[in-house]
Amino acid sequence: MKEFWHKHNLRVHYKQTDQMGVVHHANYVTWFEIGRTEMMRSNGLPYSKMESMGLMLPVLDVQVKYHKPALYDEAIGIFTKIKSQSAVRLEFYYEARRLGKAGTPLSLDENIEGEPEGELLASGTSLHMWLDKSWKPVRLNSRAPEVYQLIQNISIDSIQ
Repeated sequence: MKEFWHKHNLRVHYKQTDQMGVVHHANYVTWFEIGRTEMMRSNGLPYSKMESMGLMLPVLDVQVKYHKPALYDEAIGIFTKIKSQSAVRLEFYYEARRLGKAGTPLSLDENIEGEPEGELLASGTSLHMWLDKSWKPVRLNSRAPEVYQLIQNISIDSIQ
């Protein structure tokens, strides 16, 4: 079965590089967050909507594996999919991939089917838990069944 990913494109900015001329490792976690929030937005669930419903989705754990360095001005694709989900937790999987050398034009975000394109630079996961505004865990299927169904639909496409 084919995999479904959300692809968010970005460019490496000078301020994101270190003295060695490569992207500083901490930027990948930020890029993964951007990929996650844009994936949720593209599927009709921006974080602002979740928050207005009294839902929060804080990070419990983040893992990153670095494969190759990204360099200044390169075109990078952040590929995001749901790795696993339940009524109380949500786990994302990410890949940062080089889409082109310095100056390569960027395309619009898109949902794609199949293997992500480009050279793998970093991969990782983030684990989240559904909470209410008082920081108490909630079961999403009871608290917001329409959001739970939406996450399930995204997960079915991503996990297959």
